Amino acid sequence: MAQESNEEFDLRKFVPEENQRKTFAKVFDKRTIQAVHKLSTKGYFDVLEHIISTGKEAHVFKARDKAGNARAVKVYKTDTSDFNKMHLYLKGDRRFSKVKKNKRDIVYAWTKKEFRNLLLANQAKVRCPMPITFHENVLVMEFIAGEDGEAAPPMKEAPPKDIKEAYETITGFLARLLFKVDLVHADLSEYNVLNTGKELVVIDFGQAVLNTHPEAENFFKRDVWNLANYFSKKGFKKEAEEMNADIKSLKGSLNSGKDA
Repeated sequence: MAQESNEEFDLRKFVPEENQRKTFAKVFDKRTIQAVHKLSTKGYFDVLEHIISTGKEAHVFKARDKAGNARAVKVYKTDTSDFNKMHLYLKGDRRFSKVKKNKRDIVYAWTKKEFRNLLLANQAKVRCPMPITFHENVLVMEFIAGEDGEAAPPMKEAPPKDIKEAYETITGFLARLLFKVDLVHADLSEYNVLNTGKELVVIDFGQAVLNTHPEAENFFKRDVWNLANYFSKKGFKKEAEEMNADIKSLKGSLNSGKDA
């Protein structure tokens, strides 16, 4: 019998389910598999259980550590991501303006960027996944569970019961990002706000930019338009201009510390 390669042996250690392992090996290159394995051997998680979501740029897996705690592991692809789009968000951000324009460097910077943006969002007390660690193109973070214990659905699929309360929560999140940590999400919609049944959680911060980015104002306007449109469709009628005014009205209380 032929001896198994080290790559396959390692992969079986942290992806025990055969179907999941085949998907993983097909989608990701050897260096990505090694990056995942490195984080696993450091104890950040033990096994990848199954895929939560798939996309052109990344797959997100539910994982567990040896104590049984759930984790979300986001693995960015180094071959099919939209690198030109990524570079647009990176080059205008002073934190990443010197990133070389090659595929692997861009994806690694993007992963680091999402980690740092999640730290900022948590600092602003915006409910989002708590980042745990990252290595190369792999990000480990808090797993956001729904009422059944599995991954919480997006607001698009599970609309909040109290739309007015949800609107106030989201405007508060946008205000906190902008006025507390100078951050614009830049891709906010009903698709990347999760509804756990108890709270709303904002995800996908890879493209988020500082408000000094040359396109930050346009990105912010797009976020506001997306959400105002969503809430209007759900019966809470708001024009984008109204939602923008509601967000800006929170600046005083946030800066005074009354809403800390």
